[in-house]
Amino acid sequence: MREIISVSTGRREELVDITDHVKDIVKKSGVENGLCSVYVQGATAAIMIQENWDDSVQEDVVDFLSRIIPRGIWRHDMQDGNGDSHLKAGLIGPSENIPVIDGRLGLSRWQNIFLCEFDGPRKRRDVVVTLISDRA
Repeated sequence: MREIISVSTGRREELVDITDHVKDIVKKSGVENGLCSVYVQGATAAIMIQENWDDSVQEDVVDFLSRIIPRGIWRHDMQDGNGDSHLKAGLIGPSENIPVIDGRLGLSRWQNIFLCEFDGPRKRRDVVVTLISDRA
């Protein structure tokens, strides 16, 4: 089963929690045990599993990446000014795989799934959620 989540982002760089959307897809799929792949389409966004307790961790991620990959110093910036966005997305990566265990995502209490926006705001980011069951 495959479904696409469309997400809009409000800032140039932010982490958007998409966990509830993915949970709904898993529930609707009927997959009891298997694998859930979450993949963002686009070269300036990423997917990350991170702590969900408060926003400070997500803000720290954005701040950390901004410090190690600053804006405005990359060759690609001469093309369209988003060289840092490509590097951040490449470093984090476009996907995560989460086990499905007894019909639920195998995340811990403190983990959520985040779309990492590095070149926003965007009206639409498409996230492909693919479920693979251990049954034929």
